[in-house]
Order: sequence, then C-alpha cells, then structure tokens
Amino acid sequence: MILDTLTWQEVAIRFLTTFILISLRYIFFAGVLYLIFYIWRKREFFRFKIQQKFPENKNIIREISYSFLSLFLFALVGSSLFILRKHGYTKMYLQFSEHSVAYFIFSVFAFIVIHDTYFYWTHRLMHRKELYKYVHKVHHLSTNPTPWAAFAFHPLEAVVEVGIVPLMMFLIPIHPYALLIWVLYQTGMNVIGHLGFEMFPAGFTSGKISKWHNTSVHHNMHHKLVRCNYGLYYNFWDRIMGTNHAQYDQEFEMVKTRARKLKDSSFEEMEVSEILHST
Repeated sequence: MILDTLTWQEVAIRFLTTFILISLRYIFFAGVLYLIFYIWRKREFFRFKIQQKFPENKNIIREISYSFLSLFLFALVGSSLFILRKHGYTKMYLQFSEHSVAYFIFSVFAFIVIHDTYFYWTHRLMHRKELYKYVHKVHHLSTNPTPWAAFAFHPLEAVVEVGIVPLMMFLIPIHPYALLIWVLYQTGMNVIGHLGFEMFPAGFTSGKISKWHNTSVHHNMHHKLVRCNYGLYYNFWDRIMGTNHAQYDQEFEMVKTRARKLKDSSFEEMEVSEILHST
C-alpha cells in the first residue's frame, strides 16, 4: 500500500498545505483584479466593461463558493499526486541535471499547448446536451462573469479541469518549477478571460500574430451566447474548427470604440452613477 509509509497526519497536512497555497494564489489573482476593476477603480475603468452593467452580489457569492469547492478538489488531486510522485509513480523529476535547460523550456510550452488543446475539446464535450444541463451549466450561470468565475465549476467539471495535471505528470518528464510556471500562467489567463473588462488595444483580433491570442471579449461572448468561442489561451482551435462567433472581431472593436468615445465625451455623471450603483 502506498499509504503504508505515510501517516494520515502527513497526508492531511499535505492536503491542507496544498489547499491553502492554491487558495492564496487564486485570491491573489482573482482578488486583486476584482479589487481594482470592481471596487477601487470601478468608475475609471467602467468604459472598458464589456457588458455595461455589473452582476448582482448574489452571483458573485455563487462564483466564489463554487470556486473554493473546485479548489478543494484541486487540492485533493494535488496532494494525491504528491504521494504518487514520492513513490516514483510519475515522471516528475526534481534535479535540473536530469534534463537540459532546453528541455525544461520545452516542457513548459508543451504543457501550455497540450492544455489549450485539452481544454478546447473537453469544453466542447461539456456543451453536449447530456452534460451541459447537469454539469457545465453551473459555470454558465455567470452570464456576466467576474474574475471569481474563473474556477466556478460543478464538482465533476472541476475534476475534468484538473485532469490535465496527472495526464502531464504521467506523460512527460516535468520539473516542479515547470509545473509552477504553467499553474501561474493558466490561473492568470483564466482570470483575465473572466475579467469582464477588455484591456487589449483596438485591432488586436486582426493582427497577424495577436489574432491567435484570446481576449476577455472572446470568453465573455462565450458566457453570454454559450455556443461559440470555446478556447482558453489561444484562438487556434476556434479558428480551425469554425467555432469563433461570426461577430467576434466586430464585437471586440465595438467595445474598444465605445471605450474611446466614453473617454472623449462628457457623458452625464448621474447616468454613470446609476449604472455603477445598480448592483
């Protein structure tokens, strides 16, 4: 038995440590951006708001609740993988000397690209009617998402989402720091995708290189319209499979044009105040 060499106290401590660390990471990424865009600089950044309204507080509370349930499950998987790694059941390596620096860099990019593919296809699977109603619909309750929606999943979806980690740990040799870089990248991108504000410049979705990178507008449209824009980091699979919304580029430019007009115009202070305090 794998657990024969570990006490239940050690297992519990590993789980608790993992849960605290991933929760602090999530609070930092989602909490800081929520504080800036939804509280501290709410008025100044409102012109960048994709949907010109704020969600009700009950929706934000729901997002936070489901997110921490997901983090609980992520911690269970993470602590289990720690035990498996300790007993040599994964391909994770601890010494940099075991592989070259070039391989370390490759493994980070491989993790990101494979995860982007994994997310796209599992996401589309979640939109099948037999799964959507009972599982993925929880995430889509956020029709006007905030950063706290990033991990607001049904428990079954949370397990699918974290499934990429054991897959990669059993698939290729990977160093803990490579895993950490991916974790920080995917958390940041997930939170930005659910931010509800578009900060990329006008023309971003039509640039030769930048058009392959996703935006907040891209994922916001997915939450609002449901059956389009399935990608996570990049716009590769959506473009190849024809699942980008037909009006994606126009919607992006409309948001940027509106933001520019609001900056340049002297719109009524009372009207803005009513919008800002409508939550």
